[in-house]
Amino acid sequence: MNAGRTVFSQLMDFIPKYEFQLCVDRYHGHRYVKDFSCWEQFLCMAFAQLTYRKGLRDIEACLRAQQPKLYHMGFRATIARTTLAHANRERDWRIYADFAHLLIQQARDLYRNEPFAVDLSNTVYAFDSTTIDLCLSLFPWAQFRRHKSAVKVHTLFDVRSSIPASVYVTGAQVHDVNLLDQLVLEPGAIYLFDRGYLDFARLFRLTQAGAFFITRTKGNTQFYRRESQAIDKSTGVRSDQTIKLTGPKTSRLYPGLLRRIHYYDVEKDLRLIFLTNKFALPALLIAQLYRARWQVELFFRWIKQHLRIQRFYGTSSNAVKTQIWIAISMYVLVAIIRKQLGLKPSLYQILQIISVTIFEKTPILEAFANLEPQSEESYPCNQLNLFPY
Repeated sequence: MNAGRTVFSQLMDFIPKYEFQLCVDRYHGHRYVKDFSCWEQFLCMAFAQLTYRKGLRDIEACLRAQQPKLYHMGFRATIARTTLAHANRERDWRIYADFAHLLIQQARDLYRNEPFAVDLSNTVYAFDSTTIDLCLSLFPWAQFRRHKSAVKVHTLFDVRSSIPASVYVTGAQVHDVNLLDQLVLEPGAIYLFDRGYLDFARLFRLTQAGAFFITRTKGNTQFYRRESQAIDKSTGVRSDQTIKLTGPKTSRLYPGLLRRIHYYDVEKDLRLIFLTNKFALPALLIAQLYRARWQVELFFRWIKQHLRIQRFYGTSSNAVKTQIWIAISMYVLVAIIRKQLGLKPSLYQILQIISVTIFEKTPILEAFANLEPQSEESYPCNQLNLFPY
């Protein structure tokens, strides 16, 4: 890396610019644009994410204070909050959604062989959503209750790599289970769902596609037991049964056999009952896999704490989605940089260092040279490390 270039410029070198331009061309992002390109919009929003800017005035003031450095950072037009606001409102958010998915695929390839807590060759996904509350008077398009607006970020999370495989942004009025119809199912993969996704018709489609699922059942599910497997109660497993649904509706929606596992968590004094179509794995391994679903919750908490998706720089639907997708792109980009540079610090530590060195003209590796990896206990708000070293 050239020591005469800012850390920000060196970070942007990891962006595949040709593929970015393809996304821009796909949605005619530069139609009627005289200056302030989509790339400059992306740079402004990336800067805002990496340095935790609070609003458009904040972005404008900070960038203008570094005017002599902006040209070499990729900025050609004058930075003005009105121009950025107009771009966020008018430029198609799908440009940044498609580009984020491109970065996601690149990151997943890099982390594909990461060690996994469970000895398993299958790809394991956790699917869940998080709600981002909005002000009803400013975001009336996102109303889902009488006095409340919000959007949902639905995420298919690759548990092994700690990288989101797919992300869907919808209004909060969209029920979580409907997003199962959007998933591109991968034969042989294991999908982890909470009880909110218990829809037997959709789960049967997973089975027909050759995929597996693990979810929790509800107490009123009607079934009869076909057979029971021998268990070791010292592991916490209380029963391992092969069942068939008998409810007048559920038996029609899911005509096949299911596996019902009753597990008792001694540490939390909690009884859990799982349903799965995966019969080959030991019952204890099924319970351990479901525990890995918590990683998607950690991801949601992480991006809410450390990226700017709680406060938005625009109030239109397009501006909100643009900001969310660029925030996800920054999360994934830093994960890519961490892997390609062989950095040991956590993602949280890397972002903190970037935020205070972004205008420094120093090789990027030198910025992390004296940084010691932290343990989980040293993170603010008890934040866990999504990328253990």
